[in-house]
Amino acid sequence: MDRAVSTARAITILGATGSIGTSTLDVVRRNSDRYRVVALTAHRDVDRLAQLCCEHRPDYAVMADPAAAARLEERLRRDVPETRVLGGAEALCEVAAMPEVDTVMAAIVGAAGLLPTLEAARAGKRILLANKEAMVMAGALFIQQVQRGGATLLPVDSEHNALFQAMPAAYVPGWGRPEGVTKVMLTASGGPFRTIPLGKLSNVTPEQACAHPNWTMGRKISVDSATMMNKGLEVIEACWLYAMPAHDVQVIVHPQSVVHSMVQYQDGSVLAQLGKPDMRTPIAHCLGWPERIDAGVGALDMFAVGRLDFEPPDLQRFPCLRLAQDAWRQGGTAAAILNAANEVAVQAFLDGELAYSDIPGIIENTLEKLTPGDAGSIQRILEDDARARACAAALVAGQPGRRMYL
Repeated sequence: MDRAVSTARAITILGATGSIGTSTLDVVRRNSDRYRVVALTAHRDVDRLAQLCCEHRPDYAVMADPAAAARLEERLRRDVPETRVLGGAEALCEVAAMPEVDTVMAAIVGAAGLLPTLEAARAGKRILLANKEAMVMAGALFIQQVQRGGATLLPVDSEHNALFQAMPAAYVPGWGRPEGVTKVMLTASGGPFRTIPLGKLSNVTPEQACAHPNWTMGRKISVDSATMMNKGLEVIEACWLYAMPAHDVQVIVHPQSVVHSMVQYQDGSVLAQLGKPDMRTPIAHCLGWPERIDAGVGALDMFAVGRLDFEPPDLQRFPCLRLAQDAWRQGGTAAAILNAANEVAVQAFLDGELAYSDIPGIIENTLEKLTPGDAGSIQRILEDDARARACAAALVAGQPGRRMYL
């Protein structure tokens, strides 16, 4: 399934300017003898990608926005002339599948990362999967392409990486249910609003929602953490990664974010992975696997942690978790509809067009209005994704007076 580990892996980083991309490049920088950056991609942050190209001097730089690609090419013509600049969605797929690349960090946020990640699977790459939406939207197709292409799928999400670390030694995600495992337990911090009175949720601001108590993340995933939609998406992802039914995937609120997830075995054992809440740990684990490499993360001091608390999730406080579980049970393209509606609602909240407390309602109403189709076709998945975005946007537009926190 995987090539032999070479002295210098050739890597494409999809989403290089985001939080995961930045952390990946930090780990690469610490292990520069092991990795060669072939391609870096971004959506439209020309300044940041230009800086990264000047440092890492990749063979290719891709902007998803063609207009931004033109600006980047002009910027790099003098300083990094050896870097070829490409633009558009097709270019993202190209650098994910090119023969000289053996490792792809899939860190593009949201549905935009689906197609290039699928191309990496078809091409048999080692895929470091940080884009959970690819699995949520097209899990069956994605696993099918992983197996047909002989790809190696390594989960970067801290929770799924923790599960992977606690799985049987020979197990690789995407190739069936792990032997002897009876349950997986995904931990969740509960985010910044775990104890806030429910009546105050309608007035929280984007700044408050993005102020995660333990993790430093991008704005979209920070809001998903606050609503616990990210945990709902992770439940769906776990079902595909580990070939397990939803009733064998348990969500546990763990405010300290020290136990990143747990695996229960048929002999009664429970294995947990612990560590500081720093994404460089799972990134380094996937980059170096099956070896361990320097992540730049200090050791966990259990005396400083002091205590570990666990509690069940409150579905009244976190209705997005229930919606994700319902979408999984509904099947077909329901999860793609859920994901699209969530992306629209979260962006509307971040833009000041929707109250935080109205995010679940937009998602639920979109799911009620649209009938899921067959998820066996990428065309139908993308069609239902577009339908859901249009429906959710219309619902947002119909919400009167929702700039409540401004």
